[in-house]
Amino acid sequence: MSANRYVQVAIDTPLRRTFDYKLPEALGHAAPGMRVRLPFGRREVVGLVLRVSAQTEVPVDRLRDVSALLDEQPLLAAPDLRLLEWAAGYYHHPVGEVFATALPKSLRMVRKRAARPAALPTALPASGAVAGATPHQLGEAQAGAVRVLRAAAQHGAGNFLLDGVTGSGKTEVYLQACAEVLAQGGAVLVLCPEIGLTPQLLERFEQRFAAPIAGLHSGLTDSQRARAWQQAASGAARIVIGTRSAVFTPIPGLRLIIVDEEHDPSYKQQDGGFRYSARDLALMRGQLQKVPVVLGSATPSFESLRNVQLGRLSLLQLPERAGSATPPKLALIDLRSQAVHKGFAAQTLAAMRAHLEGGSQVLVFLNRRGYAPTLLCHACGWIAPCASCDARMTVHLKRGRLCCHHCGMESALPERCPRCGHEVHPLGTGTERVEETLAALFPGHPVERFDRDVLRAPGELHQAIGRVHAGSARILIGTQMLTKGHHFPDVTLVVVLNADQSLFATDFRAAERLAQTIVQVAGRAGRAERQGEVLIQSQFPDNPLLRTLLDEGYAGFAASALAERAEAHWPPFARMALLRASDTTAAGALGFLTAARAMREPPAGVVLQPPVPASMARRADRHHAQLLVESPQRALLQGFLDEWVPQLGELPAPRSLRWALDVDPLDIF
Repeated sequence: MSANRYVQVAIDTPLRRTFDYKLPEALGHAAPGMRVRLPFGRREVVGLVLRVSAQTEVPVDRLRDVSALLDEQPLLAAPDLRLLEWAAGYYHHPVGEVFATALPKSLRMVRKRAARPAALPTALPASGAVAGATPHQLGEAQAGAVRVLRAAAQHGAGNFLLDGVTGSGKTEVYLQACAEVLAQGGAVLVLCPEIGLTPQLLERFEQRFAAPIAGLHSGLTDSQRARAWQQAASGAARIVIGTRSAVFTPIPGLRLIIVDEEHDPSYKQQDGGFRYSARDLALMRGQLQKVPVVLGSATPSFESLRNVQLGRLSLLQLPERAGSATPPKLALIDLRSQAVHKGFAAQTLAAMRAHLEGGSQVLVFLNRRGYAPTLLCHACGWIAPCASCDARMTVHLKRGRLCCHHCGMESALPERCPRCGHEVHPLGTGTERVEETLAALFPGHPVERFDRDVLRAPGELHQAIGRVHAGSARILIGTQMLTKGHHFPDVTLVVVLNADQSLFATDFRAAERLAQTIVQVAGRAGRAERQGEVLIQSQFPDNPLLRTLLDEGYAGFAASALAERAEAHWPPFARMALLRASDTTAAGALGFLTAARAMREPPAGVVLQPPVPASMARRADRHHAQLLVESPQRALLQGFLDEWVPQLGELPAPRSLRWALDVDPLDIF
């Protein structure tokens, strides 16, 4: 057989290895990054060529032949392949499943006569016209940030944290930095955390630039996603805007990567097998491709703040709101000291009435959807449970349903207690109940609710935002959906109903997330010329977290909290991985983790904690448990995982058991 007739292929399988195949001469030339069709077991699959070689370590008589080459040129260039292989190694996940994450579904399917995607160009199209709408006038800090980012894009180096208060004009900085890149013939990747934000960013970029734009997110159909992916990979689209998985998109001529709202937990894939961080992979992609990366946020993650301290990120600050807008005034409302009506303090209701009568809009934030989180029988104490989870069912009154927000189970809403026959009553407050209350209290002011119960279909969020901007909605009620990046110029009052929800949580990140949420939702107030006001209702107004946040702002809170993290040896001052297991029995999940802990003695500097049940041990009729691995150094942790994880698949376990490794977990309880 002549030279280079063996290919090493990644196949979408949970097996943690690549596979060697023979390449028949009749098929022609193969190169890394091409797709091939090949036999695998009793079926044919699509694989991705990682390497082409004249030699193989597998006996030749055991190798099977590639059936067909599916591409004339590589779909993924060498830097794209390096990023994916690095991700498979760092997150200790099967390389074939990692590569499958990077390709649209239609390109991973076996089709005997499938049309080949467009080949990657050797050079980008001519720059052409990139100007659209007129750029806004920049403030001094904005202009300085744009100069730094333009210089970094020209030199192909640098990682930056753009720390800008809410309303400081971070998006305008992105736009003007991108303009220079596009004018020089380069391309840009912009990541945003949520599908709901993607249409807004697309609209801003489409208004500003005449350059082709590809949008990539989970709201697209398979065919739409494939078209957008091929526009990006072919170089036709020079601006790529997308959510988490867009970080893997091949983009010829990439010159700048932007990660907006970099603190958002949505950048971390927290379900399934491949649990990667798109923010961290964006930084690695920038390093591998010599492309500057800018992380933007009004409430930077503690990991990014620590990287600034270590010199891994350069800090760019936007300390003031753009234009004539001023920061909102924040105040704590002590719920212990005044009358409360259906969750609203008298002082809160008076402030809402004043702002509404003054012609402004009011935003009410409660991160709990549904009518009430509990259905209770006062006679016998029965609380509606989920039959499949260690959780209570949430009341959805308009639909007449009880719903589990963890496994999706639903049942009819009972009128009487199934245990004793007495009446049952909703206990607590969700966004649906708040909507009912405020519609009754302020009948002349239309209410718009923002949560996943009312905004389900694609485009509904965009339509709701349009009603807010048109002024037909005067009171806005919502969950986290309302905190992220929205610009509501007529909102002058923000009310945070349940600030205490995370004050006493066991997760070490709970305080960070609460502070970020409060600052982000507070940033919706007073973004135009009118002064904004933020009222935070609490049963614990003297809590140190709340007091520090109000007195010293997010920067003061973060400095104090980071010092506590350092003392406790929690991330970002330590490295962690979490081995998660689930089974149909608790004994099965805990038994697997106990065996995993015993199979290898960790080296000095690595600690394996005893297995424990997850914070919600039973979910969707499965029992969940976890084992925490800790180390002060990333290299020590990764070295141990390199040896330990491949052996986990050899442990005896019931067929019903599932396990996954979560490197750099966001939730550990």
